[in-house]
Amino acid sequence: MRYIKLLLEYDGTEYHGWQSQKSVRTIQDTLKEKVREITDEKVRLTGASRTDAGVHALAQVAAFSTESSLPVEVLMRALNAKLPSDIRVMNAEETGGDFHPRYQATRKSYFYLISEERQQSVFLHRYVWRVGTRLNIEDMEKAASLLFGEHDFSSFRASGCGSKHPVRTLYRCSIARFSGIGFMTARIRGDFIKIQVEANAFLRHMVRNIVGTLVEVGRGNISPEGFNRILKSCDRTSAGPTAPATGLFLEKVIY
Repeated sequence: MRYIKLLLEYDGTEYHGWQSQKSVRTIQDTLKEKVREITDEKVRLTGASRTDAGVHALAQVAAFSTESSLPVEVLMRALNAKLPSDIRVMNAEETGGDFHPRYQATRKSYFYLISEERQQSVFLHRYVWRVGTRLNIEDMEKAASLLFGEHDFSSFRASGCGSKHPVRTLYRCSIARFSGIGFMTARIRGDFIKIQVEANAFLRHMVRNIVGTLVEVGRGNISPEGFNRILKSCDRTSAGPTAPATGLFLEKVIY
């Protein structure tokens, strides 16, 4: 028995998330089907992060076991030949049978892209959240700084979350504004905000709920002090809305 580790990149727009589901298209099911076509095996494919419907990934990690003797470079080429164009295997390698992409990850990093423009480039609608107004980034940074360290993140936890407890350790929540985004050798000008979040693990919709609440801070609807009260309340109903999946990217998984 061999164990294969994959590094994946995907545009999640057309998928109902990573996790297998009945009657809908998911990243996990699509990959499993292509592995079956190549190896004639029904494999169990495990991912590092159960990204939501519409969420993208630059560095998802997955693993499966196989009896196939195909070299990993051949397997990688075969998968990329069969996979749809919005899913790519960026790297494949053999790993130990005790490797688990999710349980052995020590940190995960996501980033979220926001456009403040009223008129947004047609090429960005799949990858940014257009809020259409100038945000107070200084207040957003003050609020974000309150998230550092270990906290009960129940205020940013979606219903239906399967995690055993809501306590997580947040190592980073940085906010930066950009005047343009590079695209296809061109530069799309505008006012963009990038929020990067890194933690030991995440609750369901945690990043999107944090982003949605930080945007309310930026709009002036919630003060940094009010954001602190929301965090300490451990009450999801006190926080802001869930940001759209569109602007969220799984950036990296750290082992």
